[in-house]
Amino acid sequence: MSHTVISGQTSTRSPGDGVLNPGYVRTIPGLLKLGQLLALLVAFLCVRCARGWPSWAAFQFFEVVLLWFFVAFLVFLLMHLFRLQERMRCINWPLTEFFHYSVGAVLVFIASIVAAAKSGGVSALIVASVFGFIATFLMAVNLWTSYSLACGPQNGATV
Repeated sequence: MSHTVISGQTSTRSPGDGVLNPGYVRTIPGLLKLGQLLALLVAFLCVRCARGWPSWAAFQFFEVVLLWFFVAFLVFLLMHLFRLQERMRCINWPLTEFFHYSVGAVLVFIASIVAAAKSGGVSALIVASVFGFIATFLMAVNLWTSYSLACGPQNGATV
């Protein structure tokens, strides 16, 4: 229900009715998403700016994995900021996010191990792999905190 107060020529909406939810970035899941996005972006930029890749194929894989999950997690963040999951109820969003974070944690971890092993002493590539491990840790924390929401008992309530 929309609660609109009209007095004279101005109208105000209650804070819960807005399209934008800026308070989400101050919650633990919002901060985790921002941290993951930042770590993935820094890792990607370090690989992009590095010169003299010792293993071209390994770092192409690293870049693709980082970029794919950066875009996926950015979409999830925007969905929460603009409350789009409330409009698309046909998809179980907590379970979808849980699936993406579990696959992302595994693939970014594997890519970070490969990047660390193939860095060849290039400092930018070492830093990229470290930020890949940081992103993996943040994804694991997000999985741990969201497990009960995604996989726990529903008790007949809709999420």
